[in-house]
Amino acid sequence: MEIDYKHIKVIGFDADDTLWVNETYFRDAEIAFAKLLSPYETMNKIDQELFKMEMKNLSLYGYGVKGFVLSMVEMALELSNYSVSNKTIDAILNIGKDMINKPVELLEGVEEVLSNLSKNYRLIVATKGDLLDQERKLEKSGLLDYFHHIEVLSDKKEENYSKLLNHLDIKPSEFLMVGNSLKSDILPLINIKAHAIHIPFHTTWAHEQVSEDEKNGKAYKTISSLLELNELL
Repeated sequence: MEIDYKHIKVIGFDADDTLWVNETYFRDAEIAFAKLLSPYETMNKIDQELFKMEMKNLSLYGYGVKGFVLSMVEMALELSNYSVSNKTIDAILNIGKDMINKPVELLEGVEEVLSNLSKNYRLIVATKGDLLDQERKLEKSGLLDYFHHIEVLSDKKEENYSKLLNHLDIKPSEFLMVGNSLKSDILPLINIKAHAIHIPFHTTWAHEQVSEDEKNGKAYKTISSLLELNELL
């Protein structure tokens, strides 16, 4: 299916795993956590139970490293029947601090593409996560000057995007979203009559996965690299 982008005036970019590496650090943290708790359960079971805890806490803590750390602490207490040592709790907190202090590793072609597109389009960031952490990563990235607006959303559902576009006075037909998550960056935009381009990242959080039925009949394009945007737009 050919998709016409000639009416696009504003392009939105997801941040984590679209502009820079993020999910890889969460996977590494999960492995480190499972090793810490290995005296109490198998690594696979710990991983499963941690995910359930994250889902239970999502409405309380939202997305991001801080909520993830709180879920790890709560999971450690439960799995150990509240016998986990202070030393282990301290190690869990250090896993989170290490994640926050990771360098911002830009994905291939990011600066080249933003520099090129900013000449003809208004660019914005529409991401979710912890506000302070995302602001910190944007500052470290060196990309701030390319964007007209930064929005850290509590969630990325149709109503969140509609509210953002209304606030910025952007027509859905003139908006293109670029991101790695079908659930958060692509399908909600298609459902509100905007455009979206999917750039898969090699690792996807289970919470962001969608079924084949959810994807069927949705008009969006998938590309393998951000650099391909220069050819499409």
